[in-house]
Amino acid sequence: MKKISPHLKSASILFLSVLFVLMLSARPQQPPPVNPNVKIVELKKADMLYKRENSDAQVLKDNVVLYHEGAFMYCDSAYLFEKTNSFEAFSNVRMEQGDTIFVYGDYLYYDGNTRLARLRDNIRMEDKQVTLFTDSLNYDRMANLGYYFDGGMLVDEKNELTSFWGQYDPVSKDALFSDSVKLVNEDYTIYADTLKYNTENKVADILGPSTIVSDSGFIKTSRGWYNTVTDDTRLFDRSEIYSSDSTKMLVGDTVFYNRITGLGEVFGNMYLEDFKQKAILRGNYGIYNEKTEYGMATDSAYAVDYSQKDSLFLHGDTLKMFADSIYKDIKAYYNVRFYRDDIQGVCDSMNYVQRDSILYLLGNPVIWNKSNQILGNRIDIYVNDSTINKAHVRDYALAIQDRQTAGQYNQISGRDLKAFFEEGELRHVLVEGNAESLYYLAEEDSAHTIIGLNKTESAYLSMDFLDDELQKLKLWSATQAVTTPLSQLKSEESKLKGFMWLDYLRPSYGMDIFRRNQRQGSDSEVKAPRRFSRDDAVE
Repeated sequence: MKKISPHLKSASILFLSVLFVLMLSARPQQPPPVNPNVKIVELKKADMLYKRENSDAQVLKDNVVLYHEGAFMYCDSAYLFEKTNSFEAFSNVRMEQGDTIFVYGDYLYYDGNTRLARLRDNIRMEDKQVTLFTDSLNYDRMANLGYYFDGGMLVDEKNELTSFWGQYDPVSKDALFSDSVKLVNEDYTIYADTLKYNTENKVADILGPSTIVSDSGFIKTSRGWYNTVTDDTRLFDRSEIYSSDSTKMLVGDTVFYNRITGLGEVFGNMYLEDFKQKAILRGNYGIYNEKTEYGMATDSAYAVDYSQKDSLFLHGDTLKMFADSIYKDIKAYYNVRFYRDDIQGVCDSMNYVQRDSILYLLGNPVIWNKSNQILGNRIDIYVNDSTINKAHVRDYALAIQDRQTAGQYNQISGRDLKAFFEEGELRHVLVEGNAESLYYLAEEDSAHTIIGLNKTESAYLSMDFLDDELQKLKLWSATQAVTTPLSQLKSEESKLKGFMWLDYLRPSYGMDIFRRNQRQGSDSEVKAPRRFSRDDAVE
């Protein structure tokens, strides 16, 4: 046998190797292996199918139907890329996922590996409850979430929502919107920075600075929720509710509010202001009805009336405010204290009626004006502009004037007392029934030396004052009068029965209204009139 040259043998092996490689390359190409958990996009139907030279895409035309993992996709034409398990669809694009999700558009790119559908132009996404309109929608079938990023609108039977960015979950029915959000309802409109909306229960969760506008007013909030069916809302973070004419504002840490009833309930730092009536109502808990203009506050509650030159500060365990287009009433119950520059007072319950310009004080009432104190069973205070005009003490009255000298007090008592004021100064006192007085008499010299204490008893008594000094005393009907020299005056003779100087209870400035009206020592031993209830307050 002829021997084969080693060089020839090497060349033959090389030739066979090259030929084998060429044979392999000539075999039809198969798609690269994919994740076994990922299914291949299936072509269900196309009237025409062909492949262009130098292109990986199969061209599908007319009545194209593709299927992937429970979703059918329809279009007029498409490019199917088997290598990448994806396709592009053009014209009359439609996706159907069971009988729940339907998406329409002009263009679709679908990746079967990630199950992400990118739809563009004239898009409409529908489920049984809602329709989403946009020009740019990505639908992640793996997360079952559709989102747009170039403006869109979501519509259901109750509301229309628009925003620059949004997403919708057909399973949870939650839609999230951001950037220039607007929710339009036939009764109101919500403008928001970020808003979450559930298309099943119709509740909107407010997640950023927002304004809710309706015929009844508007709301400013940054966090809360709004039920668009029942019009119930819960607001947090010092949300503000305004009346339609912007004359009233309600603020609180947490606010429950119903737009239909107009009723708001506030927890934590309630602030209610009537800009027209110039009144403020505050407390740690309160309610307000914008339709009836009724407000109530409790737990460190107080009110401020700044309608006059001098503001009135009022505290009570419970405060109520009633208002109409012209007037307002304020009622206070238990441990009532109030302060104004020209008048201060304490009592169990009080009612301020603006129509009559009267403060009605019930239950251990005491009022102070400058150096004068008046107490009784009931006191009615008449105010004119910024000053007290008259005080009427009914049933029992005791008026005391502090002479600014230790132990010396001018005093008047009787069944019924009227005190008249001018420019905040006591000018005239009229006592009717069982009138008694104790008054220190002074020499008419420059030193006004005290010469004694004058005591009178009569049926009626009147006094005129100027600069807190007695100018004229008049007694009528049967009278008794005696003057005791100061040197002969006994301690028990210098006080009328029931005498109490309660200046330690007196509010000394605007916010000195939260102390308790707790009487001390012998003052608390005097039998006080019965404690008044809410029903006793003057209506």
